[in-house]
Amino acid sequence: MRFIVISVKKYFFTVLFLFFTLSLILFSANNLEAARNGLILWANSIVPTLFPFFVATELLCKTNFIYLLGKALNRFMKPVFNVSGESAIAIIMGIISGYPVGAKVVCNLYDHKICSKAEAERLIAFTNNSGPIFILGSVGVSLLGNASLGKTLLISHVISSLLVGFIFRFWKKNTVDITFRNYRSESKELIKVANLGEILGDAIKKSISTILSIGGFVVLFSVIISILSSLEILTGIAHFLANLGIPYDIVLSILTGSIEMTNGLHVASTFYSILPIPCLLTCSFLLGIGGLSVLLQVFSVISKSHISIKPYFYGKILQSIFSVILTLILL
Repeated sequence: MRFIVISVKKYFFTVLFLFFTLSLILFSANNLEAARNGLILWANSIVPTLFPFFVATELLCKTNFIYLLGKALNRFMKPVFNVSGESAIAIIMGIISGYPVGAKVVCNLYDHKICSKAEAERLIAFTNNSGPIFILGSVGVSLLGNASLGKTLLISHVISSLLVGFIFRFWKKNTVDITFRNYRSESKELIKVANLGEILGDAIKKSISTILSIGGFVVLFSVIISILSSLEILTGIAHFLANLGIPYDIVLSILTGSIEMTNGLHVASTFYSILPIPCLLTCSFLLGIGGLSVLLQVFSVISKSHISIKPYFYGKILQSIFSVILTLILL
């Protein structure tokens, strides 16, 4: 038995990636179309909306704005979320922008020694959210055809993220980063006319690197969804659970959205006219959990900073549960 377990661990990724490569060949026509659609989505939607935010946060970390914000909000941030006032920028940007801007902002704060590692891990649990434009426009208006429902989903999404932040105030509560405290007392180089070009160029380079990484994930998971659709794996699981009494459409949307959120939301919207309440609760759940694609995007952003992915994973599970409960209350 132990030998089997060791063998599975040793060859799991080899078999998985070999299967993926063979699937690319066997379903090349569908995969090519899926990759093309992923690239279009990235170029038309993700780059215009996220790239400016990445550049802006890089530049803000080189100004005294975050220091001033911290000074104004420290009395509120410490008792509620157990993070410094400067960390408020991550909460604000995480709410108004979208996945994975919150994670990028947290990494910037940690890399510039504006927050400690423990604070960064508390922040990563709740500052990475779906943006209001996406929830109100794409989900509320485009998919559900009802702007007021988009507002309901947005309110439950934001409140649930803040509730997660309050709970995670206890994460590594007694941890003290001495190196961070000593560094924080030192003066930092701020942006000036003399170094504007250098800092701006560096901010653009870092932002391009991040946006290209996100684009890779979007294309990759578009292809993965295509392969799973060609193999009818998700539909097969949904049919099996439907025989046990669980609605087929709900299962399919959750399975799809757990891999890639946008595709899952699209599937959920197809049964809104038949099952309106379950549809909205499913959408709320998917917006809160984000899916595997977003999780790996966040992981790619924070890995270089050595910030643990665990609080993000636990935080998204909690947020999805809170979001469903709040949506049910607000309806």
